[in-house]
Amino acid sequence: MKKSRAAMRSCCRKQASSKEGRKKHAPSSSQAKPSAPDGLAGRLEEVVLQASVSPYHLFRDTAEVTVFRESLLSWYNREKRDLPWRRQAEGEVDLDRRAYAVWVSEVMLQQTQVATVIDYYTRWMQKWPTLQDLASASLEEVNQLWAGLGYYSRGRRLQEGARKVVEELGGHMPCTADTLQRLLPGVGRYTAGAIASIAFGQITGVVDGNVVRVLCRVRAIGADPSSTLVSQQLWSLAQQLVDPARPGDFNQAAMELGATVCTPQHPLCSQCPVQSLCRARQRVEREQLLASQSLPGSPDMEECAPNTGQCQLCAPPTEPWDLTLGVANFPKKVSRRPPREECSATCVLEQLGAHGGARILLVQRPNSGLLAGLWEFPSVAVEPSGQCQRKALLQELQSWAGPVPATRLRHLGQVVHTFSHIKLTYQVFGLALEGQTPVTITPPGARWLTREEFRTAAVSTAMKKVFRVYEGQQPGTCKGSKRSQVSISSRRKKPSPGQQLLDNFFRPLICTDPPSLNSVAQ
Repeated sequence: MKKSRAAMRSCCRKQASSKEGRKKHAPSSSQAKPSAPDGLAGRLEEVVLQASVSPYHLFRDTAEVTVFRESLLSWYNREKRDLPWRRQAEGEVDLDRRAYAVWVSEVMLQQTQVATVIDYYTRWMQKWPTLQDLASASLEEVNQLWAGLGYYSRGRRLQEGARKVVEELGGHMPCTADTLQRLLPGVGRYTAGAIASIAFGQITGVVDGNVVRVLCRVRAIGADPSSTLVSQQLWSLAQQLVDPARPGDFNQAAMELGATVCTPQHPLCSQCPVQSLCRARQRVEREQLLASQSLPGSPDMEECAPNTGQCQLCAPPTEPWDLTLGVANFPKKVSRRPPREECSATCVLEQLGAHGGARILLVQRPNSGLLAGLWEFPSVAVEPSGQCQRKALLQELQSWAGPVPATRLRHLGQVVHTFSHIKLTYQVFGLALEGQTPVTITPPGARWLTREEFRTAAVSTAMKKVFRVYEGQQPGTCKGSKRSQVSISSRRKKPSPGQQLLDNFFRPLICTDPPSLNSVAQ
């Protein structure tokens, strides 16, 4: 095993160190044939070739492939965004550190916008610049830095992978898409291909949401992209198109095109470098001619014409073309199952007279499942009807903090937060402990934090929303609806002393944030 591992590393290092040599001696894009994928990708491609697919949806000659590669890479050279993970990978000579930098960025970018990731990525790489640094960190530290980025299991799996590389693989990253996917937890086909092509120069294509959109439009694939057949065909196209001299740049260029030009709703077709090869654009022009009735019969443009039956890559006949969408008719919108709805009662329990200032109670979630390992306010799952919410919540509070004054438990409002598969409604309660002996002993899995400590703790975005509702109900810190505040002041600009007294008494009732502020889904 040690011998084969050393041979693999030697191969990877030779591949990277001779990058310039490969550019000199390797055939040009116009001469090189697409590299045939191996392993799983190869078997999937064989299945696709056996299916009934019209040549209309394929790239049928090397000249067309060459034009696509050269046009896309030329555009990328001019227009690519300056992003920290690109700078990190391009400037890093150590292969393992380069692969680690790419790995972190790819995991963070899953289901998350680039603008959001930039700050998290910069802080992550400053704190843990190497695999060894991340492997030695605690899960608490990882969760704390990841807090607010969402999909929290990604950070946990990233650290698990780093520890496996350090403890089981001698500190060296696997350098092929197959071994990356097989050996590292949480690394799927796309992430493995991205790391292998960008960090190690392996000639392998990748397919993410942006690439799906680009390929479906370029080849007018209207069938469901989530289906097995279409997914296999997209991976086959990506492998055929990837540039053998610059596989990493090509894959990034394809994703960049989908993110900045070939966007979901308002594509910038006039700025597209591969517009001349885009069958979706050709379809738009054909439909516009037909709609205008300016020419008799059908215009002389190529379209899908399978030999027998319905083409498996075309949209079904039951889905007519929408002239208002243009190229955005592709890809087919995948119908998603709505998230299941759940309800939880949660309480911000604060000790106002605690030593060192007021403190709030946080408890840690289980190490598996939703928001694993993160901290939250004491919470219990409840029925949406609201039956027994207070009783169940009081029992939960007492299990962590001992006897609490039930009469002080106040309902403050609600927060609706949507996770990937759950729409969770939090019924927010508050309870302030004052005039009592401060709680000094807490069971394992609980801790008391100041408000400042809470803001940097490993808590979810949902808990931060809950805390904003609680803060908005405290005297002197009302952060409720400006609309409510304006309506009050417009009715009486100079309240009498009696009115001031009533306002102070009823302030908790009129300061609740409107649903539009408390129901923002991440």
